[in-house]
Amino acid sequence: MADPSSYRPKPGQIPDSPGVYKFRDEHRRVIYVGKAKSLRQRLANYFQPLASLHPRTATMVTTAASVEWTVVSTEVEALQLEYSWIKEFDPRFNVKYRDDKSYPYLAVTLNEEFPRVQVMRGHKKKGVRYFGPYAHAWAIRETVDLMLRVFPVRTCSAGVFRNAASAGRPCLLGYIGKCSAPCVGRTTPEEHRELAEEFCDFMAGRTGTYIRRLEKQMMAAAEEMEYERAGRLRDDIGALRRAMEKNAVVLADATDADLIALAEDELEAAVQIFHVRGGRVRGQRGWVTDKVEAVSTAGLVEHALQQLYGEESGDAVPKEVLVPALPEDAEAVTLWLAGRRGSGVSLRVPQRGDKKDLMETVARNAQQALVLHKTKRASDLTTRSRALEEIAEALDLDSAPLRIECFDISHLQGDDVVASMVVFEDGLPRKSEYRRFQIKGFEGQDDVRSMHEVISRRFKRYLAEKERTGEWGPEGVTEDESAAPDGADATVPAGAGEATADGGPRRTNGADLGATGEVPADDGRPKRFAYPPQLVVVDGGQPQVAAARRALDELGIDDIAVCGLAKRLEEVWLPGDDDPVVLPRSSEGLYLLQRVRDTAHDFAIRYQRSKRNKRVRTSPLDAVPGLGDTRKQALIKHFGSVKRLRQATIEQICEVPGMGRKTAEAVAVALAQAAPAAPAVNTATGEIIEDDGGTTA
Repeated sequence: MADPSSYRPKPGQIPDSPGVYKFRDEHRRVIYVGKAKSLRQRLANYFQPLASLHPRTATMVTTAASVEWTVVSTEVEALQLEYSWIKEFDPRFNVKYRDDKSYPYLAVTLNEEFPRVQVMRGHKKKGVRYFGPYAHAWAIRETVDLMLRVFPVRTCSAGVFRNAASAGRPCLLGYIGKCSAPCVGRTTPEEHRELAEEFCDFMAGRTGTYIRRLEKQMMAAAEEMEYERAGRLRDDIGALRRAMEKNAVVLADATDADLIALAEDELEAAVQIFHVRGGRVRGQRGWVTDKVEAVSTAGLVEHALQQLYGEESGDAVPKEVLVPALPEDAEAVTLWLAGRRGSGVSLRVPQRGDKKDLMETVARNAQQALVLHKTKRASDLTTRSRALEEIAEALDLDSAPLRIECFDISHLQGDDVVASMVVFEDGLPRKSEYRRFQIKGFEGQDDVRSMHEVISRRFKRYLAEKERTGEWGPEGVTEDESAAPDGADATVPAGAGEATADGGPRRTNGADLGATGEVPADDGRPKRFAYPPQLVVVDGGQPQVAAARRALDELGIDDIAVCGLAKRLEEVWLPGDDDPVVLPRSSEGLYLLQRVRDTAHDFAIRYQRSKRNKRVRTSPLDAVPGLGDTRKQALIKHFGSVKRLRQATIEQICEVPGMGRKTAEAVAVALAQAAPAAPAVNTATGEIIEDDGGTTA
């Protein structure tokens, strides 16, 4: 525990201007990021007597070992930089809203020649129009099914679209009138895009225009005694009205607004957001956070706004944002939101009328979400604690293994040998810490040797990190051992990136930067392999366990326990023991070990398959010198497949735009020399997959 006075900046050293500050621990990891109108006044608050600080603030300042700051031009720039740094460094003492699911959106891919309507999750893509988020994917599909009667936009995947185009027959939706069948030329790209844009307009709330237009068409058809057409239009109007009923009008003035409400206690807070567009609730989402810092309702609102709109722009930021309390610096937050939107944004607390009533509904949802979260967490926490205690007792550990790492080897008959490492903390998966390895020390199939290599590489990196941070001196390890291994091709945690603010001069200073004022080489990001586990689990029996223990012994690591879980009888093996530890089938500890093992196995299998698919999909066109991706794609598009291209003459290849005779001859030679690949087999049906379009360039 550090004494805050040991790293307190000298009087007058901190500038009295807007900026963002970072607290780092003794290992240079960023543990807290904050912003301030006046850095001098804000930082002074952290160096009061510990008894006068909030307990969480006192914990943070005693965990920290240094503080540094960055001066910016405006408070808006400080807000932008704070958001960037929180996302980049993932500080442990900052409020971070977490969500237990990925919300589905209704998406229209306007970036394609023939836009497609589909359900999408995850990060938003450029050129795609999104509506939502929705609580359930089935709600999107029900809405789309109703609207396809009136707006028969394509909903099929790229593969189905290509197959229908090559066969000259549309899919079932094309036959029943729920798709305009652009795959077979029933509608032009321009007509289909117009349909997609009308679909988007309707979903955006401009519904009255289409309803009135269809009603006029229905009346005209009835007057002309085209009763079948009038009946279809009547059904179309009914379908649109049923789709509209799924989102009842909540604000009569066709308001575009987001309503944010909070429910909180001493330890946690839940936030709920209702997205209202055109007066109707078009989406809903929610998050929960641990209150790891001393934060008020206004501070929680500000953090929620940063997370909600930090990656958004344009119409995704509404004209009006209604909150339960204004952030401390409401003017700067409003300007930041306006910058994200590109026009003015109103940030306010509703005082009366329909908007206040709807805010109360959102608040009730937040309260229910917090109660549900606490109920689930209490149950889960009890079960996880019991599981960790059972593992500690069964393996004779000094304490519960709060961090468990599991390793598994995967290959296909000795080819593409890879390994996985998954991490569980407090009994829950920590996916940002997952790592993947290629086995590079030898060729062929040898699971025991592979396990030894992977464990060695992982913990060499750990020792190198300890030496770099000064936790451990170099005298206990050789130079080769302390260096990071060349073959450790581990994945990079998500969220890493450059953190810069737009515009304005900036200077960096801090009490721990030395006389030169230079920024240390360590940037404070969470390091790969920096944290040791209390328990290493390997997928396998005695041989794999012995290999893992031997790798740790060779590195001089004796404070990490090792065990193996064999699949056949679910036995737990310990190093040097001739008999396994058998946990009861109803044991929560065994269930947790099985879950950890199965997660590592699945992660390794996915990586191995991706490498195999990448190798199998290699095209003979790759061997043609000077032939880039653009001309490869042009060749495949012109001939339809590598098989047909192989059968073409040099003159026919020259007909492809951009192909000269010399290049065409090189293509013909390369295809002639490359032996045709063995036919692929669909393992589900047993049928052979032809090369007509299955090979990619």
